[in-house]
Amino acid sequence: MTAFGHDVWWLVGAKAIAIFVFLMLTVLVAILAERKLLGRMQLRPGPNRVGPKGSLQSLADGIKLALKESITPGGIDRFVYFVAPVISVIPAFTAFAFIPFGPEVSVFGHRTPLQLTDLPVAVLFILGLSAIGVYGIVLGGWASGSTYPLLGGVRSTAQVISYEVAMGLSFAAVFLYAGTMSTSQIIAAQDHVWYLFLLLPSFVIYLISMVGETNRAPFDLPEAEGELVAGFHTEYSSLKFAMFMLAEYVNMTTVSALAATMFLGGWHAPWPLNMWAGANTGWWPVIWFTAKVWVFLFIYFWLRATLPRLRYDQFMALGWKLLIPVSLVWVMIAAVIRALRNQGYPHWTPLLVVSSIVVAVALVLSLRKPFSAPSARTLARRRREQRAEPVEDHGSRQPAFPTPPLPMKPLAGPVGASKENARG
Repeated sequence: MTAFGHDVWWLVGAKAIAIFVFLMLTVLVAILAERKLLGRMQLRPGPNRVGPKGSLQSLADGIKLALKESITPGGIDRFVYFVAPVISVIPAFTAFAFIPFGPEVSVFGHRTPLQLTDLPVAVLFILGLSAIGVYGIVLGGWASGSTYPLLGGVRSTAQVISYEVAMGLSFAAVFLYAGTMSTSQIIAAQDHVWYLFLLLPSFVIYLISMVGETNRAPFDLPEAEGELVAGFHTEYSSLKFAMFMLAEYVNMTTVSALAATMFLGGWHAPWPLNMWAGANTGWWPVIWFTAKVWVFLFIYFWLRATLPRLRYDQFMALGWKLLIPVSLVWVMIAAVIRALRNQGYPHWTPLLVVSSIVVAVALVLSLRKPFSAPSARTLARRRREQRAEPVEDHGSRQPAFPTPPLPMKPLAGPVGASKENARG
C-alpha cells in the first residue's frame, strides 16, 4: 500500500491510458474470438470476410455502428435515455483501476507498481462499481418508454441483487485467510498457494455468480430474444447500442481479472513456470495475468455455446436456494478452521482442503438439477398424474374470474341438449 500515491502525474496518466487501451483491445479480440469459437463449436466457419480470416470483423462492426443512423423513439425521457449507456460504461472501466497487472517495475527511471491505485477495501469498491452499472440498464429500460426494455431492466436488477450477495459471500472466506481486502495484498498472500486450492467452494460460487452478474448465457435473461425481443436495449441503436455492448464485455474482463486476482494468484506465474527465478519479476507477470484473464473469458464463450438459457424461476432458485445457503455454510466452516489455525492447530491445511473438496463436490452435484432432463421416475409420475386428472365439464363450469358481458346472444343450453331437442 505504501507504493501508491507517489507517482508523478504523467505516470498516472500513462497507466490510465494503458488500462483503457488494454480493455478496448481485449473487447475487440474477445468479440472476434467468441464468434470464431461459437462457429467452431457449431461446425461453421464464423466471421471470415473482413480482413485475413475475418480478423478485422470486430473493428468493422464498431465502425458500422458508429456510422449507422441513430433512431430515437418517441415518448421517451430524452436525458435519461442518452445518459443510461454512459452510466453503464463508466463503472466498468473504473473498476479496473484496482486490478494489479504485475509487481513494481522501472518506467523511465521511476519505480512504480503495475496498478493504477489500491485501497484497504479495494475489493468492496469493485463490487460496488459492478453493482452501479445496473443503474444504466434499469434507466435505459425505463426511459425507452416500451414494455420489453422495462421488463429487461427489472430482470437485470433482480439478477444483480441476487448474485451480488453470493459473490460477496464467496469473497468472505478469501478475506478471512488473506487478512485484507486490498487486491495487491491478496495477491501477496497467495505467494505460496493459490486460494483456488484452499477455498475451492468460494471459487465455484464466484464462477457461477460472475456469469449471472454480467447477464451472460445461460443467465442472459434481461435480453432473452425469445421473450423480450432484445431486452433492455431494444430501443437503442448506433453508438448508444455499442456502448451497452462495450460495457458488457468490459464487465466480463473485469470480473475475469478479479477472479484471477482472488483465486489464481493474480500475476504470479503458474506451476511449473514459477520455478524459474525471474518468472515473477519485471514485465513477465503481465503475460501470466493476461493468460489467466483469457481462461475465464474462454469459460464465458464455452458456456454460451454449450448451455441453454435457464427459466427465470430456475435462475432465482439457483441463487437464493443453493448458492447463498451453501456460501453461508462454507463461510462458517472456513471461519472455524481459521480459528483453529490461530489457536495453533497443526493440521488445519488438510482439514481445510478436505472440507473444501467435499463442499465443492456437493455444490457441483446440486448444480446438475437445473440443466438435467427429467428422470424416468419423474416422467412416470407425471403420466400417472395426467391419467388421474378428472375430466372437467366445461359446459357447466363457471369461470373462476369475472367475465364482462359480451354483446352477443347467449346459447340456449349445452350443445348436447340442443341436439336432443332437434331429434325430438
